[in-house]
Amino acid sequence: MNARPILFSTPMVRAILDGRKTQTRRVIKPQPDGGVQNGVIGPLNGVGNLLVCRLGQPGDRLWVRETFCPIYPQNPNYNGGNPIEYDYAATYKHGDRLGDSIGIKKKWAPSIHMPRAASRITLEITGIRVERLQDISEADARAEGLKGLTKDGNLVKYGIPDSDGLPGSDNTGWDWCDWHADSRQAFRRLWSSINGPDSWAANPWVWVIEFRRIKP
Repeated sequence: MNARPILFSTPMVRAILDGRKTQTRRVIKPQPDGGVQNGVIGPLNGVGNLLVCRLGQPGDRLWVRETFCPIYPQNPNYNGGNPIEYDYAATYKHGDRLGDSIGIKKKWAPSIHMPRAASRITLEITGIRVERLQDISEADARAEGLKGLTKDGNLVKYGIPDSDGLPGSDNTGWDWCDWHADSRQAFRRLWSSINGPDSWAANPWVWVIEFRRIKP
């Protein structure tokens, strides 16, 4: 079965592993002329051309690219000099490697450079549709990877946690003051942090890709 690569940021990889993220939205490029209408075999642009998602269709698989660090053998001749294993920024804890204790700094590689052999997460597409970005529902906003927490047992706020699962900005999370009771507003902040400050206001047509993680 063919599988296509898809990039996710470190917080979103954590959300996938935690089971919080089952949807992703990707801007349609180029934006469809004349808007979008539903066709018998799929979404059409306003002039009748079929829109086809480059990431696939329901039943297709995606392999996740994430920030990673290849671990090479001490003997350069072992394994042909290729990496013997990989560390991943989303789940790595300082001290996991002996080098951490002697000040060796890890050289993280951007997700775009991850080879297929290094990928540890495979997703299956379960649904695809087209909608305007701002039409996202509260439930779908939460399915984009937001976590809900409460401090007083009553008010639940949504945001992106640190690696320990709690609010904070030690690495990639949000301070509690940046979490929102409205999950759509929390998603707006998340979207803008990834796509730029004007990206929400642009309200583009997006692919809504629903997926499930295929566990080994």
